[in-house]
Amino acid sequence: MRSLRERRLARCHSVHDLRRTAKRRLPRAVFDFADGGAEDETTLRRNSTGFDRFDLVPKVLVDVADVRINTSILGQQIDLPVILAPTGMNRLFHPDGERAVARAGHRAGTVYTLSSMSSMSIAELAAAAPAGLNWFQVYVWRDRGLVKELFSRCRESGYDALCLTVDVPVLGQRERDLRNGMTMPPRLTAGAILDAAAHPNWWWRFLTYPRPTFSNVIGQGEAGKADASVLGTYVNTQFDPSVDWDDLAWMIEEWGGPFAIKGISRPADARRAADVGVGAVFVSNHGGRQLDAAISAIDALPAIIEELGDDVEVVLDGGVRRGTDVVKALAMGARACAIGRAYLYGLASGGEPGVERALELMEREIRRAMALVGCPDIDDLDASFVRERSDSASRANSLSA
Repeated sequence: MRSLRERRLARCHSVHDLRRTAKRRLPRAVFDFADGGAEDETTLRRNSTGFDRFDLVPKVLVDVADVRINTSILGQQIDLPVILAPTGMNRLFHPDGERAVARAGHRAGTVYTLSSMSSMSIAELAAAAPAGLNWFQVYVWRDRGLVKELFSRCRESGYDALCLTVDVPVLGQRERDLRNGMTMPPRLTAGAILDAAAHPNWWWRFLTYPRPTFSNVIGQGEAGKADASVLGTYVNTQFDPSVDWDDLAWMIEEWGGPFAIKGISRPADARRAADVGVGAVFVSNHGGRQLDAAISAIDALPAIIEELGDDVEVVLDGGVRRGTDVVKALAMGARACAIGRAYLYGLASGGEPGVERALELMEREIRRAMALVGCPDIDDLDASFVRERSDSASRANSLSA
């Protein structure tokens, strides 16, 4: 007989279903921390709805009995053209946190990117999910010595690549978090605390498992304390608004291995990153969590693809919720897509099996969409399979919705 968790996950037939389940299971403050964006959340919405402006154009009478969706990124073969983007403090959503995400990702044959702001350290993650598909996300922090130390830890633990996030010179204003008190350090409101108490399963795990903290910076800040509030305050002081292209060049040289840059929206910035020596560019706006009213990732993608051609691999990161989103991005020239919230919904819904379910659903949808558009090989996806709607057609569609 299947467990309650298995039955619950089996009833989730899309990432949207996982989101609804996560919303029921998490306290509002924790759910909003994952789900929310900056200010009016305009960019957050556009990241997902932007895919609606592009239609798939299928071929027919094509043999699609065997659909191939494996690809490569930064020299690594992956079985799924979807990689797991860095997200912070995963133990807030489930006690297994980053370990669960990495293991599920590796079983699906794809890359997992550990966040600098993770609740599991570089070494802990590598021990729980051995090297081979592990990347590490980094910032250029004020303390360059700490940055070099993180690089050293990654080398010792066998990480395959680094991913530099460049769209956080200062923190964006995430107003859901401000209202709930989910700040660094946390200042939870009375309503948020009462709501947490109304979710006894989550509360029990929070009280009985080790408290989530910023594991990669333990030993920094006030007297080396490991408390999340203390370390959060320390991390807040480390974001450096003076970072420039020289810092990127320094990091590429210091690491000396495969290197990606995340947070690019302008073709000129993508070109400059390529000239400095990155191997992959993530077209991303931090999931709508930084600058509101920024261009959506899918809208920024075509011009960056046109600028870079085949010089550098491009990853579309933002708003991906369906396999058809992935197929559209790949047809437009992306090498792969990245997901963050999609797997967090799975993690909150059912731990490691929940992440597996999110990836299983994504793979099924990609394979089905590939078959239905009449393209059995991911390498054959091209611009002929996707068409951008005219403004008038888009308006008519939105009015009829």
